[in-house]
Order: sequence, then structure tokens, then C-alpha cells
Amino acid sequence: MEKIILDKINREEAFRYMAAEGYSPEGAMAELADECEQELIAAASPFYTYRVFEIADNNGEKVTLKDCPLLFEGKDISSLLKGCHSAAVMCATVGAGADLLIRKYQIENMAKAFIADAFASAAAEQVCNKFDELLKEKYPDKFITWRFSPGYGDFPLGIQRELLDVLNAGRLAGICVNRSGMLTPIKSVTAVCGISDSELPRGKRGCASCLLKGECAFRKRGTRCEF
Repeated sequence: MEKIILDKINREEAFRYMAAEGYSPEGAMAELADECEQELIAAASPFYTYRVFEIADNNGEKVTLKDCPLLFEGKDISSLLKGCHSAAVMCATVGAGADLLIRKYQIENMAKAFIADAFASAAAEQVCNKFDELLKEKYPDKFITWRFSPGYGDFPLGIQRELLDVLNAGRLAGICVNRSGMLTPIKSVTAVCGISDSELPRGKRGCASCLLKGECAFRKRGTRCEF
């Protein structure tokens, strides 16, 4: 369990979420961005937690873990973890305060709501990056895959609740999941990554393997996310 202090949010990433990649705000827009960033930082309670489990079996269709009830189904997650001896299960959030701030802006000022939502998404990615850094520090001689979240490829979104239960994320950070598999607070993430003794092939990654490709906002505007 790690609480994160964010004193700055990656603006380049935030403006990418606003479909304004490479944009440098000036004047009133810069002041509005500054205000949203500072109020979001004050409202947020960034946090991540994780557990590492030994992999018991990976038959190319599903992955089982030792001393853990989770069952990872799907060829994509099996491919990601091929050659790995362990899997790290994680969740991260910017916190409920960010959700409340965005909802407040939606009532008072939609421009600020739009900006704050993008900044919160960028902040969530920064929290996940902190987890990546910690894992690399903890396993300096190992090779670690990228993060793979439920909903990517054929990795079922329905496993969200089980992931949260294993991490005790509801008690630790108030992260919950609704019937459609969406997380609350909204700016929250669950993911799995593999740990191996030897270097791993990069494997398949990109829009073609994502279940959201038909409704992805990035693709609609001609860009793409980091997956």
C-alpha cells in the first residue's frame, strides 16, 4: 500500500487526453489550467496497492496462481505472462476527491470540468507509473512486462471485482466496481504485469487487440492511447 504525493501533473499527457496534443496554453487558458491543476492536486488522494503471486500454470488459454483464487482467462493475458514466474496484481486511484471536484465543475463550469477530467486521467497514469518504478526497484534483476488491464484484448472486464477483493482495495482505498465492471472512483485502474528471470519478447500490443477499439475516443479523433 503506497500513498503518493503529486505536486505536479504531466500537462503534455493531460492535453493529449483533451485531444490537444502539443498545445501550450497562454493567457486566460493557462490561468484556467493552472487553477484546475492546483485544485485537483488538493482534492486528490493518490494511492496504489499490489500483491505478487507465483504463477502455478499457464496453458495459453488461462493462467492460475499459487495461493490465490484469481483465474486469468484469455489468450492475450496468457501470452503476456508466458515465460513469467510471477504476476503482480495492482490497483491505483486518484481518489474520490477528484470525482467530487469534477462533478462540482460540471455544475459550475463545464470548461473547468473538461480540463480537470483530463488532468485527473493524467494523474492516474502518473500513479501507475510510480507503481512501475517501485516494481523495477524491488526486482532490479528481473524483466517486467507492461501493465495489462481487464478489458484489453480478450482479458475479461468481469474480473475487476475479484482483483479488488484480492487486493482488499475497497477497505484500503474505497475502490469499488459496478455491475458493468466500471471502477469508482472513476480515475482508478486495475492491472496485471508479469515478472520473469529472462528477457521477454515484446508481443502483441495496440488497437487491434483492444476490446474498446470500436468505441475508443482516441481512435475517433485520429490518435491513440499508450497501449
